[in-house]
Amino acid sequence: MLLKNLNPSQKEAVLHTEGPLIIFAGAGTGKTRVITHRVAYLVSKGVNPYNILAVTFTNKAAGEMKKRIEEIVPDKGGDVRISTFHSFCTYILSVEASSFGITPDFLIYDMGEQAKVVKECLTELGLDEKKYKPSWVVNRISRAKDELNLPLDVEAKALADGDFYQQIIAKIYRLYQEKLERYGALDFGDLIMQTVLKLQEHADILAKYREKFKYILVDEYQDTNHAQYTLTQMLAEKHKNICVVGDDDQSIY
Repeated sequence: MLLKNLNPSQKEAVLHTEGPLIIFAGAGTGKTRVITHRVAYLVSKGVNPYNILAVTFTNKAAGEMKKRIEEIVPDKGGDVRISTFHSFCTYILSVEASSFGITPDFLIYDMGEQAKVVKECLTELGLDEKKYKPSWVVNRISRAKDELNLPLDVEAKALADGDFYQQIIAKIYRLYQEKLERYGALDFGDLIMQTVLKLQEHADILAKYREKFKYILVDEYQDTNHAQYTLTQMLAEKHKNICVVGDDDQSIY
């Protein structure tokens, strides 16, 4: 029944349950169908839904995926963790807050709130908003976090390159992070970067999540940045049961 509406290629992808698998699929070729049926097939074969993680890029896509899986395996589909990267990292940071040394009721700042903090930094550093536009600085900080670069990393590269402008960005970034910590806040880039860094620091907690998520599925894999890729790689290291679905022609990078 699970395989009834699948074409031969989709069926092959669903049945390949053990070990790594990458699926290239263009728009309209049933990428989500493969993911949902693969999850349902794993559950039907006795895999504990608690051990399955499916990640996509929007809340809407995650909701649709969850709905489809629950329709196929109504008794257990709801127990599969299906979320965006950011929601998944929020979950880990919240659960492990005390071990990670962060406030458990941390705030999550959106781009508008980030820009306000950057403006505070510019004022304190005596920098001109016209020359260092807050929205642009927010973008530069976000890109640094996507690459898992801390302020010291940005500063070191700027010094090595002799890039005075980037040295200033590094100073703003450092003060910005200090302010976020003072406010008990994380921005969207922090959600993933801090999860990666904290898991790297706490081998026991990383081992726990590696054991928990024995099967990992990533939709729209072509859009993963370095931080997301690193997180996925870390979690899949033990069991290596990772399935990624994407279309490189649709990559946003």
